Amino acid sequence: MHTPVTIIGAGLGGLVLARVLHLHRIPATVYEADPSPTARSQGGMLDIHHDSGQLALKAADLMDEFRNLILEGRQAIRLLDRDGTVLFDKADDGTGTSPEVQRGELRQILLDALPADTVQWGHKATGVRALAKGRHEVTFACGTAVVTSLLVGADGAWSRVRPLLSDATPEYVGRSFVETYLHHADTRHPATAQAVGDGTLVALDPDGNGKWLVAHRERCGTLHAYITLTKPQDWFATIDFTDAAAAAARIAQEYDGWAPELTALITAGGTAPVLRLLHALPVGHRWDRVPGVTLLGDAAHLSTPNGEGANLAMQDGAELGKVLAAHPDDIETALTAYERALFPRGAAAAAAVANDPTPQEMINFFSDREQPRTTGNLTVPQR
Repeated sequence: MHTPVTIIGAGLGGLVLARVLHLHRIPATVYEADPSPTARSQGGMLDIHHDSGQLALKAADLMDEFRNLILEGRQAIRLLDRDGTVLFDKADDGTGTSPEVQRGELRQILLDALPADTVQWGHKATGVRALAKGRHEVTFACGTAVVTSLLVGADGAWSRVRPLLSDATPEYVGRSFVETYLHHADTRHPATAQAVGDGTLVALDPDGNGKWLVAHRERCGTLHAYITLTKPQDWFATIDFTDAAAAAARIAQEYDGWAPELTALITAGGTAPVLRLLHALPVGHRWDRVPGVTLLGDAAHLSTPNGEGANLAMQDGAELGKVLAAHPDDIETALTAYERALFPRGAAAAAAVANDPTPQEMINFFSDREQPRTTGNLTVPQR
């Protein structure tokens, strides 16, 4: 295949695709809006699943590099009541199949595995239009444009490429995360560090109300927390998140009566709290085949965070790269085969999210190793 592949978005899915194509000597260019790989934080912990994300890394021939990133002991899970009572505590005994890594470090090994000029930084796509014979033109905010015979939208929730295929747009799901960090928690916030434990903490309100706290232990004693609230967008709009102290205090009011070692995840943060409004595409989102273009990751199947998103994006990228390598002279056959598997894969993950679980349902879930890794009823941060 000699037609260069144009990939919009240098997230994990787009980079896995570029890497698999590179291994098969298929030229590709990735266009990324960020001006550099370090322009913004790449998020927190990811549990890389043996039957999706790890398979993608095997296809990218990066398993050795991946193993070097694994944070030992982080597959531990702890479930607490709002008063701090431990309801469930499962240590990482080394038998888990979804080891934890830092997203930014995983992204870096993908970048390091590509030729230096593969990613074109500072190229924010502002427009995409169809030309004749399956070709497309992408224009960028920097004033340049590119014409391609194979365009892949790996550009996330608000994809510029998606409208070529679908008129679906993400809709607010009725709840949001407020993201916080506690740095050097073992020395500065020992009670909270003890509550979180060695891996992941989930603290639930037994009365429901759409409130829970999730926290992950990252490197160097950092606790990365996601404060969940089921509120309309207008409610969050009344909070001034540029005033870190006032914003944290307002969010903490919603957790009045919770144990102080838990509410410290809201009020004692070392950085300003960040609002993450949650959106999703319709479950089962799909499109008719359009020559010369396709999507992967959140651009294709954005869902309420359920622990699958990053793994699915990498799996999408790997599978697309493999079918393009298998059909180097027939792009449409490759894209048809890819989408035939993509649609049910994305629909199954999106359908796993339902309503708030009870503490006992969570205990049953975490006690059963045969369960899927998604929490079923629990909306969890993207990991």
